[in-house]
Amino acid sequence: MRFGLVGYGFGGRYFHAPLLRSAPDIDFAGVVTRSPDRRAELEKDHPGVTAYDSLQALVTDGVQAVAISTPADTHIPLAMEAIGLGMAVVVDKPFALDAAEARTAIEAAERAGVALSVYQNRRWDSDLLTVRRLIDTGELGDITRFESRFERFSPDPGPPAAGGGALRDFGAHLVDQALLLFGPADHVYARMSARHTLDDDFFVTVAHTGGVESQLWGSWVQGAPGPRFRVTGTTGTYIVDGVDGQEADLIAGRTPATEGDRWGTEPQARWGNLYRGGPAEPVPTERGRWDTYYPAFAAAVRGEAPLPVDPWDVLRNIEVLDAARTSATTGTTIRL
Repeated sequence: MRFGLVGYGFGGRYFHAPLLRSAPDIDFAGVVTRSPDRRAELEKDHPGVTAYDSLQALVTDGVQAVAISTPADTHIPLAMEAIGLGMAVVVDKPFALDAAEARTAIEAAERAGVALSVYQNRRWDSDLLTVRRLIDTGELGDITRFESRFERFSPDPGPPAAGGGALRDFGAHLVDQALLLFGPADHVYARMSARHTLDDDFFVTVAHTGGVESQLWGSWVQGAPGPRFRVTGTTGTYIVDGVDGQEADLIAGRTPATEGDRWGTEPQARWGNLYRGGPAEPVPTERGRWDTYYPAFAAAVRGEAPLPVDPWDVLRNIEVLDAARTSATTGTTIRL
C-alpha cells in the first residue's frame, strides 16, 4: 500500500514518518509540505522520499492512503478533503475540536466507503498493555479506581487554544485509555487552570457505567509528576512511574526497523510494582507496540481486519472531553 503523510512538524517527523517507513507491506510514498525547511528535513531524514504540494498530487501519483499530522484545527478540513478524493485516512489526535465536527467526518467517510481511523497510538503503550494484562488475569481483583497522568514541566506554553489546549492534547490519550479499559462514561466532572495558555493544568473525573471511577490529570506545569498509573482493585494495586519509552526512542532516531525485537521493550528499572498491603512485587512490563498500528490499518483497508481504532470510539472520547470543558466552565457534573 502506498501511504502518504500530510505535515512534517514534530508529530509527522517523529511519530509518523519513522513508523510508516518501518512498516511491512507499506510504501512510504512521501509528505505533503510546502515549507522549504520541512522539505530539507525530510530529505535529510528520508533521502529520496518525495515532497508533494497537495493531497491531489498524492492521488495523482497513485497514493492510496494518507496520515494527517498537522495543527489540530486543520485536521477535519484536511480529512474531509482526503475523503473527497477517495483516500483511506488516518488522523492524528486530537481528531477534532468538538464532537459535532468529528461526527461530520465519520459520516462522510462512511458515505464515501473509505476507511477512517485515528492515531490513538497510546493504546499500545507498554504500561497500558501491562494494565490490561493485570485486569484480564484478575491479579488486581475487581477494579474500583483508575488514576492516570500525563504531567510535564515546561517553561514553554502548552498546546495552543487553536488546537484545543492541553485538555484536547493530553486528554485525548487519557480519556481514550480510560474508556478502552472500563467502558462508557456515565458522568464527568472537571477542573482546569491556565497559567500560559487555555488549560495547561486539568483534572477530570470519569464515572463509568460499570462502576469504575477514572481520575485523570494532565499538566504542562507540574514540577513533580505523579505516577503514570495507579490502578486500585479489591485484591491489589498496581503503580508504575515514568512514561513508555517509545516516544523517546523515536526522537533519538531509533525505530522498529533499527531495533527489531528490542523495539518497545522496557528495562527492569522501569517496571511497575504490584502492592497487596506488603512489599512491592515487581511486574514485568509488556512490550510496547506502536509499530503495529499502520500494518493493522493497512490490513483494514484491504478488508482483512477491523480498524485498529474505530472512529466512533473516538467520537465518544470527544464527547467526554466536551463534557469536561463544560463542567470546568460551569462548576457542575455533566451526565452523558
